[in-house]
Amino acid sequence: MTIHVGDRIPEVTLKRIREGIETLDTHSLFDARKVVLFAVPGAFTPTCSARHLPGYVEKFEAFRQRGIDVYCMAVNDPFVMKAWAADQKVPDGLLMLSDGNAELTRALGLELDASASGMGMRSRRFALYVVDGVVRA
Repeated sequence: MTIHVGDRIPEVTLKRIREGIETLDTHSLFDARKVVLFAVPGAFTPTCSARHLPGYVEKFEAFRQRGIDVYCMAVNDPFVMKAWAADQKVPDGLLMLSDGNAELTRALGLELDASASGMGMRSRRFALYVVDGVVRA
């Protein structure tokens, strides 16, 4: 079932790299915060690199000025997400989250079977506005 406005973000863990691999639970990422979470089918894919991520990078400071955190998520490993962030010049503070096993993607009901293209299970493109762990838009 796909997540809806008014639903809480499911409790799962995601990964990212800073000084090493960090495990982050969704409660710590979303509770007591305003967040835009957007997801892409894959890091380094042409459309995601040319169209999806750049708009959020461009508008990042406008979100921050409104007190809104911005998170990018893909079903890629955290090393790929870190490399993609460097390649795309993602500003510090825009979190690049790895949902490597598609746990959050599946829990949200937003998975995409890209097996026909040799990419396996991925995330659909989506964006959620989340306030204190609850989807608002």
